[in-house]
Amino acid sequence: MFVLVEMVDTVRIPPWQFERKLNDSIAEELNKKLANKVVYSVGLCICLFDITRLEDAYVFPGDGASHTKVHFRYVVFHPFLDEILIGRIKGCSPEGVHVSLGFFDDILIPPESLQQPAKFDEAEQVWVWEYETEEGAHDLYMDTGEEIRFRVVDESFVDTSPTGPSSAEATSSSEELPKKEAPYTLVGSISEPGLGLLSWWTSS
Repeated sequence: MFVLVEMVDTVRIPPWQFERKLNDSIAEELNKKLANKVVYSVGLCICLFDITRLEDAYVFPGDGASHTKVHFRYVVFHPFLDEILIGRIKGCSPEGVHVSLGFFDDILIPPESLQQPAKFDEAEQVWVWEYETEEGAHDLYMDTGEEIRFRVVDESFVDTSPTGPSSAEATSSSEELPKKEAPYTLVGSISEPGLGLLSWWTSS
């Protein structure tokens, strides 16, 4: 679920921080820049693990700050495909079951990846597994807040860096705001035994 990623960046340290230890200032600046940010094709950055190498620091004309090229390792949330995770149901919609890990919310289990047969209850706004038994079908509701075990089956990165407006967008109505996309999303599946709500598989 968490991996160490080697990165390189140039860190600017303002003059008023020169009295501090260089490593402490660099660690603070790196966490300020990267923590809780998604790096495209890398994952969600959590925190600095360690600094492996510092190159020479330079002060450029007109800027009193120091600029240091830093080699470091960062803790990143990037689960591998087919990894089993446990989260909580954040909500349900016709698009599927939305899951949160507490620090990461952009997880969707689409309808075709639920335990089958499944149906969406419009009145309750929840997905229901119509579990077949010898006595007949039992409705097992996927309520908000329930713990759920799922398999990661896909991931998606979206480049959300700002871009200039196109000519078509410039002439369109300003009221039509584009839907904000998540920079990093996971797609899960619970369509196999042992996956789904933890309460389904615990003995009573």
